[in-house]
Amino acid sequence: MEDKLYLVPVGEVPGDVLTTLSPKLEGALGMACGIAPALRHPFDAYNTSREQYLSTDILGQLGQLDLPGAFRFLGVVNLDLYVPELNFIFGQATMAGRDALVALPRLRQSFYGLAEDGDLFHLRLLKEAVHELGHTFGLGHCPKRTCVMCFSNSLRDTDIKGQSFCPGCRSMLGDQD
Repeated sequence: MEDKLYLVPVGEVPGDVLTTLSPKLEGALGMACGIAPALRHPFDAYNTSREQYLSTDILGQLGQLDLPGAFRFLGVVNLDLYVPELNFIFGQATMAGRDALVALPRLRQSFYGLAEDGDLFHLRLLKEAVHELGHTFGLGHCPKRTCVMCFSNSLRDTDIKGQSFCPGCRSMLGDQD
């Protein structure tokens, strides 16, 4: 099958996260979505002084994948991620490339000492997944606060933005064909 998006668990990821996200991404992006075998836990990406994982190392692991019909890979990690210039990230992608990554911990209410809200968590995950995959299609950050491509510097930013592309970003996606 062509143009298939694969969700790739990296390390231990709850199966219900993947099975819930998969059909939502199919609907949001209009492409088939499958679940790939898990990649090993990225022990080498762990920074002991930060107690976080370097996301670029994990993106490198995704870059080694080769599955039949794969058009995009979205790594899903249950680890706190960072890049050197930021305190944390919700995800990262290879701009106009194939690979993207989303991190689960900071999308959960419990990370902040609040009662868990499964629906809110899954909505946040969908928004960040679509956002990172948008980067793989060449989209940069959008200044419109309600566009899924708006940069999230905090969880509040993620909650404010929508789960779809604004008309301007959608028109840029149309130019990709």
